[in-house]
Amino acid sequence: MYLIMSMMFLIMTILMILMMMAFLISKKTFKDREKSSPFECGFDPKNSARLPFSIHFFLIALIFLIFDVEITLILPFIQSLKLTKIYMITFNLTLFIIILILGLYHEWNQGALNWSF
Repeated sequence: MYLIMSMMFLIMTILMILMMMAFLISKKTFKDREKSSPFECGFDPKNSARLPFSIHFFLIALIFLIFDVEITLILPFIQSLKLTKIYMITFNLTLFIIILILGLYHEWNQGALNWSF
């Protein structure tokens, strides 16, 4: 029991010393205050959190999520080439990519990819 208590004391002492050294050595500047702010995307942390934001930002984030999920759906097609006949996978993959291209074309026509403000 004495050995366990002495080891715990030693570990806690070493941890406290390391934490104090990290606190003293770390460089803190005025710019770091903005990094620790809870808000992102250009919001001012001093204002209300219920301010409206640009719908353009939301659309771009949504398009990013769609194409991010698309990559995770295309990757298993490559693995399934080893298991099934190649013409079935090629047809499915082609159909999937055509649907994605049509969706991208629709977003482009709707103006969701227009970067002008």
